[in-house]
Amino acid sequence: MEAQPPHQVTDLSSSDFQIETISDGLLKPWGIAELPNGSFLVTEFSGALKHIKNGEVRDISGLPDDIFVNGQGGLMGIVLAPDFASSRELFMSYAYGTKDANGTAIFRARLKGAALTGGETIFRAGTKAAGSHFGGRMAFLPDDSLILTLGDGFAYREEAQNLGSHLGKILRLSRDGTPLADNPFSDNSEAKAEIYSYGHRNVQGLIYDAKSGNLWSHEHGPRGGDELNLLKPGANYGWPLATTGRDYNGARITPHDTYEGTEPFIHDWVPSIAPSGLAIYRGDKFPQWEGDALVGALAGQSLWVIDLDGTKSVGETRLLSNLKKRVRDVIVDQDGTILILTESEDGGQLLRISPKP
Repeated sequence: MEAQPPHQVTDLSSSDFQIETISDGLLKPWGIAELPNGSFLVTEFSGALKHIKNGEVRDISGLPDDIFVNGQGGLMGIVLAPDFASSRELFMSYAYGTKDANGTAIFRARLKGAALTGGETIFRAGTKAAGSHFGGRMAFLPDDSLILTLGDGFAYREEAQNLGSHLGKILRLSRDGTPLADNPFSDNSEAKAEIYSYGHRNVQGLIYDAKSGNLWSHEHGPRGGDELNLLKPGANYGWPLATTGRDYNGARITPHDTYEGTEPFIHDWVPSIAPSGLAIYRGDKFPQWEGDALVGALAGQSLWVIDLDGTKSVGETRLLSNLKKRVRDVIVDQDGTILILTESEDGGQLLRISPKP
């Protein structure tokens, strides 16, 4: 599989859509999950979980008491169990630890009214001494396994190639947080048994697309070199052996855009857009985007649509850049409209994007 060449970007502004504000005044919202009744759970970075229904916002109690809020660490991703309608079980990722030793953890609990019950931390990744690059996105596969993304800790990029470290990895876990026996490195005594793939920088987008059976992720590059990747068990995604980005001082990190034995990206961004949140569009509201990737952008302050022909990137469209809001997460709701979480100086919002009537 070869990485695709860059494409000309098409721009669409907010005037091309119907934009509805579902909720505003959110404080650094990070992750969103839609409940079966059409209401929403939103994590806030500072350690709060909000339930949003019919415009009303209320706090959910029962969160972990050891959330480390510092730098890029805080309360992060949220995902519902596949059997949530009956089990009421959900999972959240968060940063734990101290300034000198912190990492990413998974918290499992059941939602009962306005409270989380039976909560427990089921997994803690290894620690690092930097407040950056926690990853924190999660998704379930059809076999009920839970995928968790991790970052390289920023100052430890070489560890992304070290199978004995959690840094720069994507993990596959059971619902109780233990590694699965059929993980790709389970028979390697020098590897972490949880590892699903490696060679990542800071993965903040993850989605399993049930229709195609593909597991997609995206990750932040340094100065340029953000990537959209098709995940395969046991694969090496190249960081820091290969990247189209440069270090923040302008120096080359590596002479290689691609590297033998590693998986090439499907799409990259130079300059960086700082991607965050990922969905594959399935629905009838935007048939022109069926099967395409929706990518939020922090630095890029927009929502991107990557036109996918199977697993090839064949075009890209930038949406809503005129709003000048950082897009932290994106989902497709039950009726096929698109929802985004935004950040800006006047607070965070949950917005619904629909076609113009």
